[in-house]
Amino acid sequence: MTPDNPWLQSAQPFQQAAMQQWAQMLQAQQATGVPHPGFGLPSDANLMHLFAKISGQPVQVEPSRLLDIQQNYVRELTEIWNQGLKVKPPKDRRFADEAWSQNPLSAFVAAVYLLNARTLMSLADAVQADAKTRARIHFAVQQWIDASAPSNFLIFNAEAQKKAIETRGESIARGIQNLLHDMKQGHVSMTDESAFEVGKNVATTEGQVVFENDLFQLIQYKPLTAKVHERPFLLVPPCINKFYILDLQPENSLIRYAVEQGMRTFVMSWRNPDASCAHKTWDDYIEDGVIRAITVTREITGAEDINALGFCVGGTMLGTALAVLAARGEKPVHSATFLTTFLDFSDTGVLDVFIDEAFVKFREMQFAHGGLLPGRELATTFSFLRPNDLVWNYVVNNYLKGETPPPFDLLYWNSDSTNLPGPYYAWYLRNTYLENRLCKPGAATVCGEKIDLGKIDIPVYIYGSREDHIVPIGGAYASTQHLPGPKRFVMGASGHIAGVINPASKGKRSHWIGVDNHFPPRLEDWLASATEHPGSWWTDWSTWLKGHAGKPIPAPKSYGNRKYKPIEPAPGRYVKVKA
Repeated sequence: MTPDNPWLQSAQPFQQAAMQQWAQMLQAQQATGVPHPGFGLPSDANLMHLFAKISGQPVQVEPSRLLDIQQNYVRELTEIWNQGLKVKPPKDRRFADEAWSQNPLSAFVAAVYLLNARTLMSLADAVQADAKTRARIHFAVQQWIDASAPSNFLIFNAEAQKKAIETRGESIARGIQNLLHDMKQGHVSMTDESAFEVGKNVATTEGQVVFENDLFQLIQYKPLTAKVHERPFLLVPPCINKFYILDLQPENSLIRYAVEQGMRTFVMSWRNPDASCAHKTWDDYIEDGVIRAITVTREITGAEDINALGFCVGGTMLGTALAVLAARGEKPVHSATFLTTFLDFSDTGVLDVFIDEAFVKFREMQFAHGGLLPGRELATTFSFLRPNDLVWNYVVNNYLKGETPPPFDLLYWNSDSTNLPGPYYAWYLRNTYLENRLCKPGAATVCGEKIDLGKIDIPVYIYGSREDHIVPIGGAYASTQHLPGPKRFVMGASGHIAGVINPASKGKRSHWIGVDNHFPPRLEDWLASATEHPGSWWTDWSTWLKGHAGKPIPAPKSYGNRKYKPIEPAPGRYVKVKA
């Protein structure tokens, strides 16, 4: 289950330790008939050894703090032990089913597990080291904690045991079938993937592919209004995922919503790279990707300039392309929207634990002569950023309880991974996450131009999600400090995907809008003057975008033009290629 990533692999000793601990506990139970209080945490010496292995250097905890942690552990363990098999199941959603309270042994094990988890995290937080080392130790310990939860093992999972008894073993048989199926497909099933087909019930907004090269297809969408705004609108999705996260189904499609607002809408559908793309670079994706899409959109529509939107890495590439064009004295984009986007990589959150000079050099050597980064590796890495929600939850439900995950379009998209060209990926790692060059004027050279975000003097709409674990809200807000034009920053509730894909018609969640032209350096100071508004940020954004979209004109009745003729219906071929 552990992907080929050094910092995820660093959690393996903890996972192995967890297995050993539970095996010892089980042996003690078999021998004595009751849980033994001595089986809990590894020794302090073993823990320090594991911490040192993760950090690559000796680590220690201040003796007085270590003593406090030990005393608290003994005190709480004594309280649990005194309650014995009358202990109540702890308040945790993994142990919420009534079967846990009906099984005294399982409730006891769950209580001890959560005590061990709290103590381990206290020890990790108490390590005397720099912030990045502590973050790495914290991450690896959290991986062990999540992997070793008693809910992940049939012998302790009271709910799964109850279901096995009630179904006379059928749930176990189905679980084995599910496991074999997932082993064959190469990833844990998060949804019923057989329920979806791209172009049939996801990515269904009507349109035509009007241009393609070896990096992307450009899709033009059919207007849904009698009149459209004269200035066309181009969406740049991330190339590490497929574009249809923006066009899942009609009721939650941001693309369809834009078309309904009268926007002449185009979107880039990135190719899923194969061996023919193994030498493609960041420069290729900017010049032959984003800049080419801007040019073709203008040529098809005859517009002097366009509005553009970039999502996640698509926003980083859009910002880079705008800086390249600005360096050339060109201004083909009138306004830009950045959704959960890094332009300044000072605050990258948990992803920072993966990045250091050694890791980046390894990737540069790996892809020095080309190659592909498998999409499944990226997908697994992102899943292990939230392992309880995106890994172990499905292990328990699919394999221990024999359940089939229900159809869910967003999770189907999440499982539809894409590859990345190795040279592109290596450049991205060094120049963004490691050295943060894009936001430093003149530090990065792209397409032969020195990059300076300060030259992107256009109106921008910047959106960040409050609980985003991929682009933390502080990282999204940081763009306000580098883009000099008129700005609007909006914070939405929820995470990286659910915060963005929050249809206006649903009326869910909230968003926060600050005081106009007030962008202090610290996000906290902006939040102090921001106002919460119920519902989706989409309505605020569409109002802003219409203010930059130009006058209404009759909707075009055909796709493309004489130079760019329709190639095939949307969503096109590229999006259907599997990694």
